[in-house]
This record gives sequence, structure tokens and C-alpha cells, in this order.
Amino acid sequence: MNLVEQGFTLIPEFISDADNSAILEALRQLPEGNDVAGIRGIDRKIPCIHSYVNSTAFTAPIQHLLSPNAKLVRAIFFNKTPTANWYVTWHQDKTVALSHFFADPSWRAWSLKDEVLHAQPPQALLEQMLTVRVHLDGATRDNGCLKVIPGSHRLGVLSSEQIQEAVAASTPVWCEAAPRTALVMRPLLIHASSKGSAPSQRRVLHLEFSDWALPAGVEWG
Repeated sequence: MNLVEQGFTLIPEFISDADNSAILEALRQLPEGNDVAGIRGIDRKIPCIHSYVNSTAFTAPIQHLLSPNAKLVRAIFFNKTPTANWYVTWHQDKTVALSHFFADPSWRAWSLKDEVLHAQPPQALLEQMLTVRVHLDGATRDNGCLKVIPGSHRLGVLSSEQIQEAVAASTPVWCEAAPRTALVMRPLLIHASSKGSAPSQRRVLHLEFSDWALPAGVEWG
């Protein structure tokens, strides 16, 4: 699997067993409990996640994939369980989180998600972003791992109809991953997630990186 051609790659043993265990223990201490389906801004809520993402242990395996000035722009914790066993239809990740609204016609579809401002940025920004999904548990077809359409990140920003056409004309790849594996992908890669047929806990850190310069006074959300 090649990030440039396919739009994704899997890196086994990406996170050390010690860091993985420390993060899982910190997650268990959250007031929300172990059954919460997702938490935005997880790096701001758990200090050891913030420290890990800013460490060479995290950046070294992907140094050749990250832009020199790239920084974390969004961090989400996803937690599929037998009681939170959802599906996500085929889509592209087309929005980013921001601190303030600004008037620019190339930024559109402004919205609020969990009281955080989001917008769809220019295609050029989405094309240079990098997403790193760190699997704290194993991800399989049975527990609802991600499935992707290889090479679809090169098709640009698509409508829902165009996404369905691309899916119908392609063969999906299931991104099964052992614990501590990272799935590195481009946000415009078409992807989906089925409900687990044999659901178990599948915890993932979803981390997005960009080196795009935002307008003065605007920060990543």
C-alpha cells in the first residue's frame, strides 16, 4: 500500500506497548466512561495523548510523510463497542475545525458540530492534509474496521452521487489492523465503516495534520 498512489498505508507497531497502555489507562479514567462513542479534542483532555503526539516516538515513523511545518489540527477519539456499534456511509473527510468565522468564498459550508465551528476548505488544503489513525485495539471486519477505495483521493472533492459512482466502479479494501497499528491516509480518500458483525471494543485516535496558513487571528479548532 502506497500513500501517494493508493491514498493510504498501514504501519504495524506504530505506537509502543508502553504508550498504548498509558493512553488506554488514561481513557479509562475519563468521566464519560468507557462506553462513550467519540470525543473531540481528545488531546486537550488527556495530557499523555498531547505529549505522545508531540513526541519523536510519534513523528519519527511518519517524518517522511509529514510536511516540515505540519501540526496537529484536529484530534478525535473513536470508540466502537457492542453498545455503540455504528456505521458510517461512504464519504470523504471534507471539513476542518476552526476557532472563528472569516469571509472567504473558497471556504464554505460553515457549521457547528459539538459547539465547534467547521467549514469546508479549498481543495488544495484537503489534498495536502494527512490523517493518522492509531489503533489502540485491533480492527477487523467483525468489529467494524475502516474500508477504503484505493486511489480515490486523486479524484478531487466529490458530491455524494460521484462518491457512490466511484464505489460502484471499484473494489473496496478492508483496513484490518492489529493493535498498535497506524492507518495513515489522505482525507479525500473515500472511506466507510460498517457495523461490527461481532462487535468488540475498537478504540482509535484519529489525528489530522496540516501546514496550511490560516488568516490572522484564526486558529485550528
